Amino acid sequence: MPASRTILVHALAVIIGMSLWFVASLTSGKREPWDDSAYWTGAYPIAIVISGAMGYIFPERPWQWALELFLSQFVAMAIRNGEIGNLWPLGLILFAILSVPGLLLGQFTAWLRGKLSTT
Repeated sequence: MPASRTILVHALAVIIGMSLWFVASLTSGKREPWDDSAYWTGAYPIAIVISGAMGYIFPERPWQWALELFLSQFVAMAIRNGEIGNLWPLGLILFAILSVPGLLLGQFTAWLRGKLSTT
């Protein structure tokens, strides 16, 4: 993938991740939307599906799109809260764990694209 396209895909993953967090925060009325069921039934599944779609569309290193999408939610949380706080390492670890289903789906869809293009 050309460098300019790679930068755009990285930016897309970050923008989508941050947008999901901000929209979920606004719609739930919570500072941290994962304290509301709307995040788990809306934003989180959407993030996983988008990770899979990005893996299919951009199959080079598909794991990174999911990781960036979820870790950018941490950045959005820090911006929304106005601070990182002393639990930031735990927050990063939690977002990394939350990215695993999206990471696996992105890997699968990239593999699927490779299989479909060879047939």
